[in-house]
Amino acid sequence: MQALVEFMAEIRGNKVSFDSNKLVLTAGATSANETLMFCLANPGEAFLLPTPYYPGFDRDLKWRPEVEIVPIQCTSSNGFRITKSALEEAYQQAQKRNLKVKGVLVTNPSNPLGISLSRHELDLLLSFITAKGIHLISDEIYSGTVFNSTGFVSIMEVLMNKKYVNSPVWDRVHIVYSLSKDLGLPGFRVGAIYSNNKLVVDAATKMSSFGLVSSQTQYLLSAMLSDKKFTKNYLTENRKRLKRRHAMFIRGLKNAGIPCLESDAGLFCWVDMRHLLSSKTFEAEMELWKKIVYQVGLNVSPGSSCHCVEPGWFRMCFANMSERTLGLAMQRIKSFVNSISDSNNVSQNKRHSNKSSRRKSFSKWIFSLSFHDREGER
Repeated sequence: MQALVEFMAEIRGNKVSFDSNKLVLTAGATSANETLMFCLANPGEAFLLPTPYYPGFDRDLKWRPEVEIVPIQCTSSNGFRITKSALEEAYQQAQKRNLKVKGVLVTNPSNPLGISLSRHELDLLLSFITAKGIHLISDEIYSGTVFNSTGFVSIMEVLMNKKYVNSPVWDRVHIVYSLSKDLGLPGFRVGAIYSNNKLVVDAATKMSSFGLVSSQTQYLLSAMLSDKKFTKNYLTENRKRLKRRHAMFIRGLKNAGIPCLESDAGLFCWVDMRHLLSSKTFEAEMELWKKIVYQVGLNVSPGSSCHCVEPGWFRMCFANMSERTLGLAMQRIKSFVNSISDSNNVSQNKRHSNKSSRRKSFSKWIFSLSFHDREGER
């Protein structure tokens, strides 16, 4: 566990340090989030989550803990950023539904957006939970995938800089972490809860018996993470490759006439395909999604599965394939977009042709009437 907290600090540029006594190992981030729900909320109580959010949270929070999710509605108008008004509206919506709000859960960096939360957003969240007297869970499982030079800011760094140490808020902020993304080890099922709240740590430790990490796995990872030369080189090379692959993906989409949200982290992009919808509806989004999956042969996630409020957005992964495969995927996307454009042009030409034919027929009819009228006058 000491090796893990040191690795977590290294990912955050050693700007913060972590105490291994405040860490609880779990069988992946899924288990960590579920355990925190059992620790912080009763069945029927609520957590606020900014949209779009990871679809798995519907399972992690609701299936066994029976916690309600109230969405914090974020939109493309400001790049899906969290705002004070959106937080307040979500809180009021929960009150209208007679739900007791126990906290806010965010992913930083975001899944599915691929963006890191700004310091302004993190300050906003801390101010909000302070005013409401509720908890904040920061799921930071993509913290090691940030490939932009601006860097990642952990909620723990903001907590310490804002001098919240040993304040009531200090005990109400919790971090979820996992090695599944940063080290590419999803099958190892190694996650963690980090909390300054002793009651939460004690309760989570007891509950971890239902999702233990094996001794053999812990031993192997301890040896791996204790090799500082390896971890430093790995993180550097991983970010470099992600940045290169991300740039390749963006170029391919741009070449196909498809924009996407500007991102700086993660293994995916939030792609804007609203212009390809037959109508501005979620039915049209599902229609487009089926075409991409079954006709183009690409596995993408529709925005509606992530509870996005705007139809036409899709999550596309770029890091789980070779560059050759990614190149092929971009070719397929471009061909598909071109086929839609060609189809639209044909439809427009047909409509134009039909209108032209109707105008000609109408002109002949007018001419015929005029001719017969003149014949009658004669």
